Amino acid sequence: MMNRQQLPTISIVTPSFNQGNFLEATIESILSQKYPNLEYIIIDGGSTDDSVEIIKKYEKYLHFWCSEPDKGQYDAINKGFTHANGEIMAWLNSDDMYFPWTLKTVGSIMSELPEVEWLTTFLPGTWDYQGFSRGFQRISGYSKSAFLDGCYLPIHNYFLGWIQQESTFWRRSLWEKAGGYISTDLDLASDFELWSRFFSQAELYGTISPLGGFRKQANQKTSQMTKYMSEAKKSLIEYQELFHWRPNKFLTFLQEKKLYRIPKLNKIIKDNYGYVGKKVIRKDENLSSGYWQVQEYKFM
Repeated sequence: MMNRQQLPTISIVTPSFNQGNFLEATIESILSQKYPNLEYIIIDGGSTDDSVEIIKKYEKYLHFWCSEPDKGQYDAINKGFTHANGEIMAWLNSDDMYFPWTLKTVGSIMSELPEVEWLTTFLPGTWDYQGFSRGFQRISGYSKSAFLDGCYLPIHNYFLGWIQQESTFWRRSLWEKAGGYISTDLDLASDFELWSRFFSQAELYGTISPLGGFRKQANQKTSQMTKYMSEAKKSLIEYQELFHWRPNKFLTFLQEKKLYRIPKLNKIIKDNYGYVGKKVIRKDENLSSGYWQVQEYKFM
């Protein structure tokens, strides 16, 4: 078992504004894990509900917190990260939650595998309004090529699924190489724009372990899907142009015709034309000898 000294410091920022109904569950999902090297930062935008009272209840466990007007969610996240020193970084919105094993899993993987610069799950989760699990989506894979082909936006007939922000962690070194900021020029899709910059620097690794989930509720920004899609698509086009990217026409044909769904053709298509990704898998059950390894795989 890894000791405290071996686990990297994880810095997590929670931006919040008048989310008193859900904020405590978010805080508990992080602090209850008792991860030994944690910097937890809450940036409240000057809430008028009971949010500040909730934050003060956990004040002694926080690396930093404040409650003051800001310019919105992404401004708050940037503010939070200026107070962060951790090697591993993430943000978790004030209505979302991690799983009990999330931080230990991420810390262990990042400690053992320095080549993993950012990490997410193949099983992004969701919570209902009451905080009960609504289950998991299964993502077949992640790669820069698939990202540039638009496979993580439902803009054509082939959609692999979202890169879930609530389940994504990255190294400070990658954050700095990618500019060290969340874009405040966008209202909704700054996470997708950040993934674009991350992919310009490093491949995204996946793990089968669920890491987080977002809560389905009426006030969340993802309900404004049309605007999110417009902003994300604009970011995608910018990075396609940056890399002079042209989708593989034959692969696009296979995707649009859904030929990969035919059982007898699936393996042939995947082996010959599939995207190449990298995943983190369990090496063995003996924690004392190293637990994780990287494996290449093909996916459609």
